[in-house]
Formats: sequence, structure tokens, C-alpha cells
Amino acid sequence: MTDNDGVIEAARGWAGAPMALATVVSTWGSAPRPRGSHVLVHADGRFEGSVSGGCVEADILATAAEVIGGAPAVVKHYGVADAAAWEVGLPCGGEIAVLVQPVAAHGFDPELFDRIAEARAAGQGIAVNTDLDSGQSSLRPVEGAAFVNRYDPPRRLLIVGAVQIAQALVALVRPLGIEPVVIDPRARFLTPERFPDTQLDDRWPDEAIAALAPGGTSAVVTLSHDTKIDDPALIAALSHRTGYVAALGSRRSHAARRERLAAAGVSDADLARIDGPAGLAIGAVGPAEIALSIAAAMVKALRDRA
Repeated sequence: MTDNDGVIEAARGWAGAPMALATVVSTWGSAPRPRGSHVLVHADGRFEGSVSGGCVEADILATAAEVIGGAPAVVKHYGVADAAAWEVGLPCGGEIAVLVQPVAAHGFDPELFDRIAEARAAGQGIAVNTDLDSGQSSLRPVEGAAFVNRYDPPRRLLIVGAVQIAQALVALVRPLGIEPVVIDPRARFLTPERFPDTQLDDRWPDEAIAALAPGGTSAVVTLSHDTKIDDPALIAALSHRTGYVAALGSRRSHAARRERLAAAGVSDADLARIDGPAGLAIGAVGPAEIALSIAAAMVKALRDRA
């Protein structure tokens, strides 16, 4: 799972212009960016994304200009052992290999960006296969030295309970590329004034979660402290392949919650999926710190599943 939303958006916005796409195709050690990370380079010098966090971008941009000018696709290798390690290497350690290919029918076909965007909008993953010898990418399997890059559906956080912690959590997850949805049947809590520019759902949580069908890249967190709202939400979340399920409350209240859910027919295996009390144990005090602990636990859980 990589953060390539900006690259996909830029590619569609720059459609028709000469471009090159750089992709991390292998890593070793403390590589700064994971396999599958992109940087998209426009012929006028603009670029979007990152393959190293800045260590080798200057050399990649120069190579991309050559590819845009007609040079063949090429795989570049960088590591601390390079003679010019501090100039175009990885002084932070590790090694990476980066494929630079044209955005063209004989490289990364521009239509692939549309297919990726369409699949993700439908909540589906999609895999792009690249022949590293020719530098050509396709949705079809390829023979020889191949790199497969999987684009997962967007990450979502379904927040049950439009409380103060939810307000802080919404603000925290957006910069992480996680789309928040706030669910609460209580109209006084769920208002655009309290949650501006946020998707709001006033259905009962079990109904809303069933309709939203959270998968492996989604999280559900219950915050209302109302068992009539939180318990049905947890049961609904556990009936799906939800990547992270968490419930706010003390250890004592979580033990009582587990007893109620078990009596409702939830299996021991599903009960074990609930992160309760929600969040990493950072000694959080106040809504903002509690939201931070939940966001950190959620990111870890979703990354572990990737």
C-alpha cells in the first residue's frame, strides 16, 4: 500500500502532455520509500510524488527528462556503496532500484491511470504488471523479469459517534490519505458545522456500515460511549474484512463489551480483532492525544495487513 493518490490525480490532469513515470521496483534495508512508490515527471519540469524522500530525486528527474526526450526505459540502482552516494545515493542507508519509463503506449500507457482510478473509486484493487526488460506496463501478466504493483482501494475510517474525539480524528487522518466518514443517528451531534467538508451518515451504525462494506483498507472506530450505537456498529464491522476495528473505553468497560458481544453471538476470534481500549498506549490525555493514539494504531494495523 503506497501513497500514490497525488500521482494518479496529476497524471489525469496532465493527460496528453509528454511525461515519464519513475517507480521503486525493489528495496533493501532502510529504504526511504516502499516498493511501488511513484514520481511522475512532466516535460516542463513539474513533478508529483517521491521515490526516495529527496535523496535521489534530482538524478531521477534528469533521467526522466532523457526518457521524455526519447531515451529507452531504464532501471537505476542507488545505495550507500555508490561512489557518489552523498550526491545521488542513499546516505540514510539501504538500496533501491527505480524504473524510469515513458508515459506512453510502449511504456506506462496513460489509460492505466484511468483504470486505476476507476477501480479504486469502485472500492476494488487492481494490479499493473511491468516488464522490466522492455519497460512496458500492462494489466495482463508478462513474461520474463516482471514487477507487479498493486493499487489498493482508498483507505477509509468510519467513525461511529460524532463526539469531540471524532473532530480531532477527522483532522488527523486526512493528511494521511485516509478518508473519514462520521456516522451518528443523533442529529444534534452530526452537523456540518461540527464536521465541515466531511461525509456524514445519519443512519444507525449497523445499517451504515453494512452499506459502506468496509474491507481490508478500511477501519471502524466506535466513540459514542452509547452501547445502543457502538455495539451494533462493532458487530457489523466484524462481519466484514475490516482492516482495523477499535472501541473507545476503559479496560473494565471493554471487558463488559466483550461479554455483551459474545452473548450476541460474536465469536472469540472476532472479539480478538477489536482493539480495546482503542489506540496505542501513549498515556494520552484529552481528545487530541486520544485521537492521535487511535490514528497511530490504525495506521500500524493497516500497514501490517498490506
